[in-house]
Amino acid sequence: MKTNIYLNNEKLIAGITLKDATELESNNMALHACVNQDNVMENRRKLATSLNCEVEAFVCANQTHSSNLHKVTLSDKGRGADCTDTTITDTDALYTYEPNLLLCSFTADCVPVIFYNEVTGLIGVIHSGWQGTVKEISLNVFNHLIQVENCSPNDLHIHIGTALSQEKFEVDADVYVKFKNLGYADDFIYFNDETHKYHIDNQQTVKKQCELAGIPADRITIDQTCTYMNPEGFSYRQDKQAGRHLSFIMKKAIK
Repeated sequence: MKTNIYLNNEKLIAGITLKDATELESNNMALHACVNQDNVMENRRKLATSLNCEVEAFVCANQTHSSNLHKVTLSDKGRGADCTDTTITDTDALYTYEPNLLLCSFTADCVPVIFYNEVTGLIGVIHSGWQGTVKEISLNVFNHLIQVENCSPNDLHIHIGTALSQEKFEVDADVYVKFKNLGYADDFIYFNDETHKYHIDNQQTVKKQCELAGIPADRITIDQTCTYMNPEGFSYRQDKQAGRHLSFIMKKAIK
């Protein structure tokens, strides 16, 4: 099973699953976008084993390209882990202070964001497709954490995961206008005179939103691998039948 582990120390483990032709449904992790849910559950069990946790520790949301966030508590353990009926509804960002909960975010071109606070132990994930980006979900989440959870921006670490590259994210004027109206995305947009399409860097726009919340640029890393061009990437734009990557973070219990 292919995974890209971004972080693994005595306190945290975080990463993303990758497309893998040797696994069931190419290592698809999404129950809401699969051929057979049993295949996905087998993939999730393998992932759980590799992370030294149980599938029952997974916490999943019903992602709707919203700007909504949810503070995960122990009572949420296992939501969406083995069926879609129990997912946290209408939510695209999860955060928690609790150990032994694997916070999950599913993407196939959209921007996954993994974050943690090294002082308070807070961890979280964000799903930011272009609709979530123009709704400023990342800015909303980090403003909330700073104002409500009293996080210092200087204590936050952000990892922006693999997503559709600017080269492959081409849009018409309607989407361009939404990014233009943000007022800070101009540097991340170019126009192709031959195709009459706009190309937008969603990852850099998300990074800018993190910076606008006050997070220092040197606390933000980006995996610039393109889900469309990389054979280990699930791309809905490429085939309309894509499985999903699972971006995850878990706080380890102190032994």
